[in-house]
Amino acid sequence: MSADSLGNSTRSALIVIDVQESFRQMPFWSETDLPAFKAALLALDDACRARAVPVVHVFHIGQANPFTEESGAVRALDWLPGSPDVTFFKHTHNAFSDTGLDLWLRRHGVERLMITGIRTEQCCETTTRVGSDIGYQVDFVSDATLTFPMTHARSGRVYSSEEIKAHTELVLAGRFARIASVADCLASLGARDA
Repeated sequence: MSADSLGNSTRSALIVIDVQESFRQMPFWSETDLPAFKAALLALDDACRARAVPVVHVFHIGQANPFTEESGAVRALDWLPGSPDVTFFKHTHNAFSDTGLDLWLRRHGVERLMITGIRTEQCCETTTRVGSDIGYQVDFVSDATLTFPMTHARSGRVYSSEEIKAHTELVLAGRFARIASVADCLASLGARDA
């Protein structure tokens, strides 16, 4: 186990996934849950920066607008603080497969990931599963993730954002991640990385 510069046994990193302008241009975009998500993510980002915990931004590039490079929308939402420690661009649902994220984290002695971003059940969940499988301890920070209602293709039932988050927590908890609140992460950071 590696140690950070202060001798703590587990070094953390904040992974901010797909908090990008592209989503604001999608037909399902809703501002309903945005204020709580924004407040949670900004509190965690601020605490990480204050404690010199690496902040990593990951953005999704796809083949259809508004996720193409040409769209101009593959950039941070205007309220997300700039100057992360590193930025990666991915073409898959997880932040590891086609980026240098794993190598960067290992070179920086990171063992625990705090997963945040958009969408809870897609790129955030997928990154959590892959990160766990390749050996990271993972905190899935649900209140610092954002998703939108979805309609089941066969039944036509609409699942709320709350239901989607609850399902994601159910399938990740204890198998792939610790389900953590921002408060949980802040307390852990105080113990591990402060």
